[in-house]
Amino acid sequence: MHVQSTAISDIAYDDRHGKLLVRFNDGDLYVYVGVPGEVHRCFVEAPSKGRYFSEAIRDRYPFNRMSA
Repeated sequence: MHVQSTAISDIAYDDRHGKLLVRFNDGDLYVYVGVPGEVHRCFVEAPSKGRYFSEAIRDRYPFNRMSA
């Protein structure tokens, strides 16, 4: 889903596998694994997506950068 943010353009979530996909405004796409559904929900609802990402997701879950 497209989101309004100065840092993040899209957020997607695979609840079956706990994978959170985050596309940044520079086009980089990352997948974070083991992310609970509640974290995804709070991320989508956060007034500042970039701040929530920095505080609750970055450096807390394993991730891989996806090739374009």
